[in-house]
Amino acid sequence: MSMTPEENFAKLNLELPPAPAPKGVYKPALIVDKFIYVSGHGPVQLDGSLIIGRIQEDMDIEAGKLAARQVGLTILSTLKVALGSLNRIKRVVKILGMVNATSNFERHPYVINGCSELFADIWGTENGIGVRSAVGMGTLPDNIPVEIEVMFELNEE
Repeated sequence: MSMTPEENFAKLNLELPPAPAPKGVYKPALIVDKFIYVSGHGPVQLDGSLIIGRIQEDMDIEAGKLAARQVGLTILSTLKVALGSLNRIKRVVKILGMVNATSNFERHPYVINGCSELFADIWGTENGIGVRSAVGMGTLPDNIPVEIEVMFELNEE
């Protein structure tokens, strides 16, 4: 018997950071029909502070990938606040990953894998991997290394 997303998350022995409050005029998550759209999130740490820095300038690619994983955990916190349980998510539909890196950096997809691999661990390879874009940005808010937004499909009630 397959495990639920909540059971898969528990098996990873990871802690969720606090769900961030909006830093502008927007909702952290919005349910429309059978989808939940999650606004762009940054890498919030357990103490509520942000991971800061530009990839290839302030941190290496592996630290960038870990920052993307932390963004994934931050998104999970917002989902738990909005939905009560990760089990309400059927599948990952789309990820947009934005990477704050030097202008000569070219491995944006590798960085965003930090989030994508986390979601695949939680929802499995069939439902945890959706379509994706990974792009470089000149800057990101507060000089965070990674910002990610996601669209998920919800299970039928």
